[in-house]
Amino acid sequence: MVTTLWPDATENDVEKMLALPPAEGIVLVAERGDGTLGGFAEIGTRKYAEGCDTSPVAYLEGIWTASDLRRIGIASDLVREAEAWARFSGLTEFASDSQIDNHGSEAFHIAAGFEEAERSICWRRAVPPQPS
Repeated sequence: MVTTLWPDATENDVEKMLALPPAEGIVLVAERGDGTLGGFAEIGTRKYAEGCDTSPVAYLEGIWTASDLRRIGIASDLVREAEAWARFSGLTEFASDSQIDNHGSEAFHIAAGFEEAERSICWRRAVPPQPS
């Protein structure tokens, strides 16, 4: 499931995600009726998130459901459970992000009760090597 959402993820990345202390984050899973998994959400904490006034904040790092389980409330259930964890952890804000052109994610976030905080474009530049 993780590599479906994040194709570059390694087994080590998944192990780190699952080994987070509960105070730093959780991984929630959605189980199908036959006992197999059909979705997950990774929730962490961040010191800062755009549009938030408090620190730290709960952060929806990623969420994924199998295509046959979409639009039936599984992802919304995962978000509600994540919110409950945030509340239990004493956090008062819950943030997330999505790519600017990912309209499906945008629609999901709106349906899940998130409000758009801001839009931005991220830039990068390589630092050239030191001249000889």
